[in-house]
This record gives sequence, structure tokens and C-alpha cells, in this order.
Amino acid sequence: MREKLEPPPADGAAAWITGALPEGWFTEPPEVIIDRDEIVVYGRLPEPQLADDASDADRAAAEAGRVNQHREDTRERRIKIARQVEHRYQRKVAWGVVCGNTRVLFTNLSAPVMTRLRQPERQVLDTLVDAGVARSRSEALAWCVRLVGQHANTWLDELRDAMGAVTELRRRGPEIP
Repeated sequence: MREKLEPPPADGAAAWITGALPEGWFTEPPEVIIDRDEIVVYGRLPEPQLADDASDADRAAAEAGRVNQHREDTRERRIKIARQVEHRYQRKVAWGVVCGNTRVLFTNLSAPVMTRLRQPERQVLDTLVDAGVARSRSEALAWCVRLVGQHANTWLDELRDAMGAVTELRRRGPEIP
């Protein structure tokens, strides 16, 4: 079985992407999230101007319209930039936007993950499927991971910072032939 090679470092990817974006696409520098498989780029769109007495439903509809229009208007250019980023950093690229209270991620990578679960863990997933929370064990597992991520963000951020420090120490250490 062939071992998957790690992609090249993505140092500077956020800056490169920011520089490649056309002026005026977003109201602030994009949020760029990078892992070993994918680079996700979120940009903030200007909020639609509505009357002060507009309802929450009207605001949500206007934001959805703004998001949809941006997606359609920028499709060709986003594809072109994504191809360049994918070639340079060997990761898939996904795009998303934030507009007011609306956060939308366009089509993104769904990576298969192999795992072995014992019966109690499978029963948790099956309960989520039986209850209609998820359509499959795979979706139920993704739901569980998102839930843990939401409730453990601070701890996960500290762990990522610590791993980054270890990576930096390894990089600065002696080379082993």
C-alpha cells in the first residue's frame, strides 16, 4: 500500500491568497484555514443596506441573496485562483463567505477517514441515525466530531499551539541523516 506523502509546507499561503484576490471582493483580509488536505478561504462581504425596521427574516434573505450573487459573479476567477493555489500548495481549495450573520461554505473537500469502532461507539452512531440526527454512520461520526470541536475549542487551540512549538523545535534541531 502506498503511503500518502505530506504536501509541502503552506507557509505564506494566506498571504499569497490575499495578494491574488481581486480588490473589492471582500471588506477585510480573508480568513484562511489550512490543514494537510485543504485550504478554506472565507471572505467577508458587505452587508446589504436595509431599512432600520427590517425583520430578521428580511436580513437573512438579503444576506443569502448577497452570498448567492457573489458566488455566481466570482465563480470563474475563484476557480482560476484555486487551481494556482492547488498547484503551489498541493491542497484542494474551498471558498466561503460571511455576510452579516450568514456564514456559507461553498463546495469543499470531504475526506474519508478510516477508523475501527467497538460496539459501544457504533451504538452511539446508530442511535444518532435512528433518531434522525444523521442519515448514516459516517454523517453521525462527523456530527460527533463537530460537537466535540465546538465544546473543546480552547483545549484544541492550546494543543495546536503546543504542536506548532514542537514542529518549530524539530525544524531548528540538528539534521539526522
